[in-house]
Amino acid sequence: MTSRQPVGRAPSMVDVAQVAGVSHQTVSRVLNAPDAVRPETRERVEQAMRGLGYRRNSTARALKTRQTGLIGVVSPGDSTFGPSRMTMAIEEAARETGYATALSVVREPGPETVDDALEFFLDRGIDGIVVIAPVVAMVEAARQISRSVPVVVLASVAEPSAEMQVVGIDQIEGARRAVRHLHRSGRRRIAHVCGPEDYLDAQGRIVGWREELQDAGLPVAPLARAGGWAAADGHAAARRLLAEQSAHGPAGEDLPDAVFAANDYLALGIIQAARGAGLRVPEDLAVVGFDDVDGADFFSPPLTTVRQPFEEAGAAAMAALFGGEGVDSSIQPQLVVRSSA
Repeated sequence: MTSRQPVGRAPSMVDVAQVAGVSHQTVSRVLNAPDAVRPETRERVEQAMRGLGYRRNSTARALKTRQTGLIGVVSPGDSTFGPSRMTMAIEEAARETGYATALSVVREPGPETVDDALEFFLDRGIDGIVVIAPVVAMVEAARQISRSVPVVVLASVAEPSAEMQVVGIDQIEGARRAVRHLHRSGRRRIAHVCGPEDYLDAQGRIVGWREELQDAGLPVAPLARAGGWAAADGHAAARRLLAEQSAHGPAGEDLPDAVFAANDYLALGIIQAARGAGLRVPEDLAVVGFDDVDGADFFSPPLTTVRQPFEEAGAAAMAALFGGEGVDSSIQPQLVVRSSA
């Protein structure tokens, strides 16, 4: 093994990785979780450190020692309402506790890209990490890194562990409240337009929709897969849904009389598709959304929706990161009734 001191700067983890012939993630694990690294690999890395004169950042300690005053936030790389509002809520909650946040956006939430984002924070001695995890890959990557630094995951469906705390808004209960409201308003054929099925929030809303239909003794209604979160996705899914159901019975007798949409933008597209099919909202078709986006009360008609308390979830995530007792890990959403249902 050849060790060569970098010129003009202190040796970095990348230099150690190059000399040892491993990834910088492996070097980080040798520093933070040595028992998780094979002995021969660990020895090779340690030898490279000695040869280069590598010295670890002295501020990389536990959150309780408060060395950097920085909290890392890992967020999915999309502009959908939920993750963006959650990011803002975490930043506000961190600022109120005297911390600043550093954001890493993961545009392709696969295991490698998420792992790189987490290791980036770990290498810089961040005091703790909050991961907004809409998909399973982000949850599992956070679980792996949680042995080395305090980690809280914001996810609707994830199992906590001794090292990793989980805070989430109850998507199942939110969906149930939406369907319950429609049922109590006299609707019986309540369809669902779901979001991308690899999203944990979308999965939870499907479960809640089905459970409430079953508990209410309502017939099984169609599930339309939008494939995305945009209004155009909701419009296309609703057009397919209405066309398919119209073909099943005379005079539209099999048409749904209500639709629960997985988010408000999908609901907006559904309303426009209903009008294009000659249906009135809410007289012929009631529509309920999810999120309560800015301007939902100015939809035509104003949208009944499920409001997610992002600020409460952000504060709970920070409380969990500090190890506070009695942190509510399941935040309850709120039904907001307006004119669309």
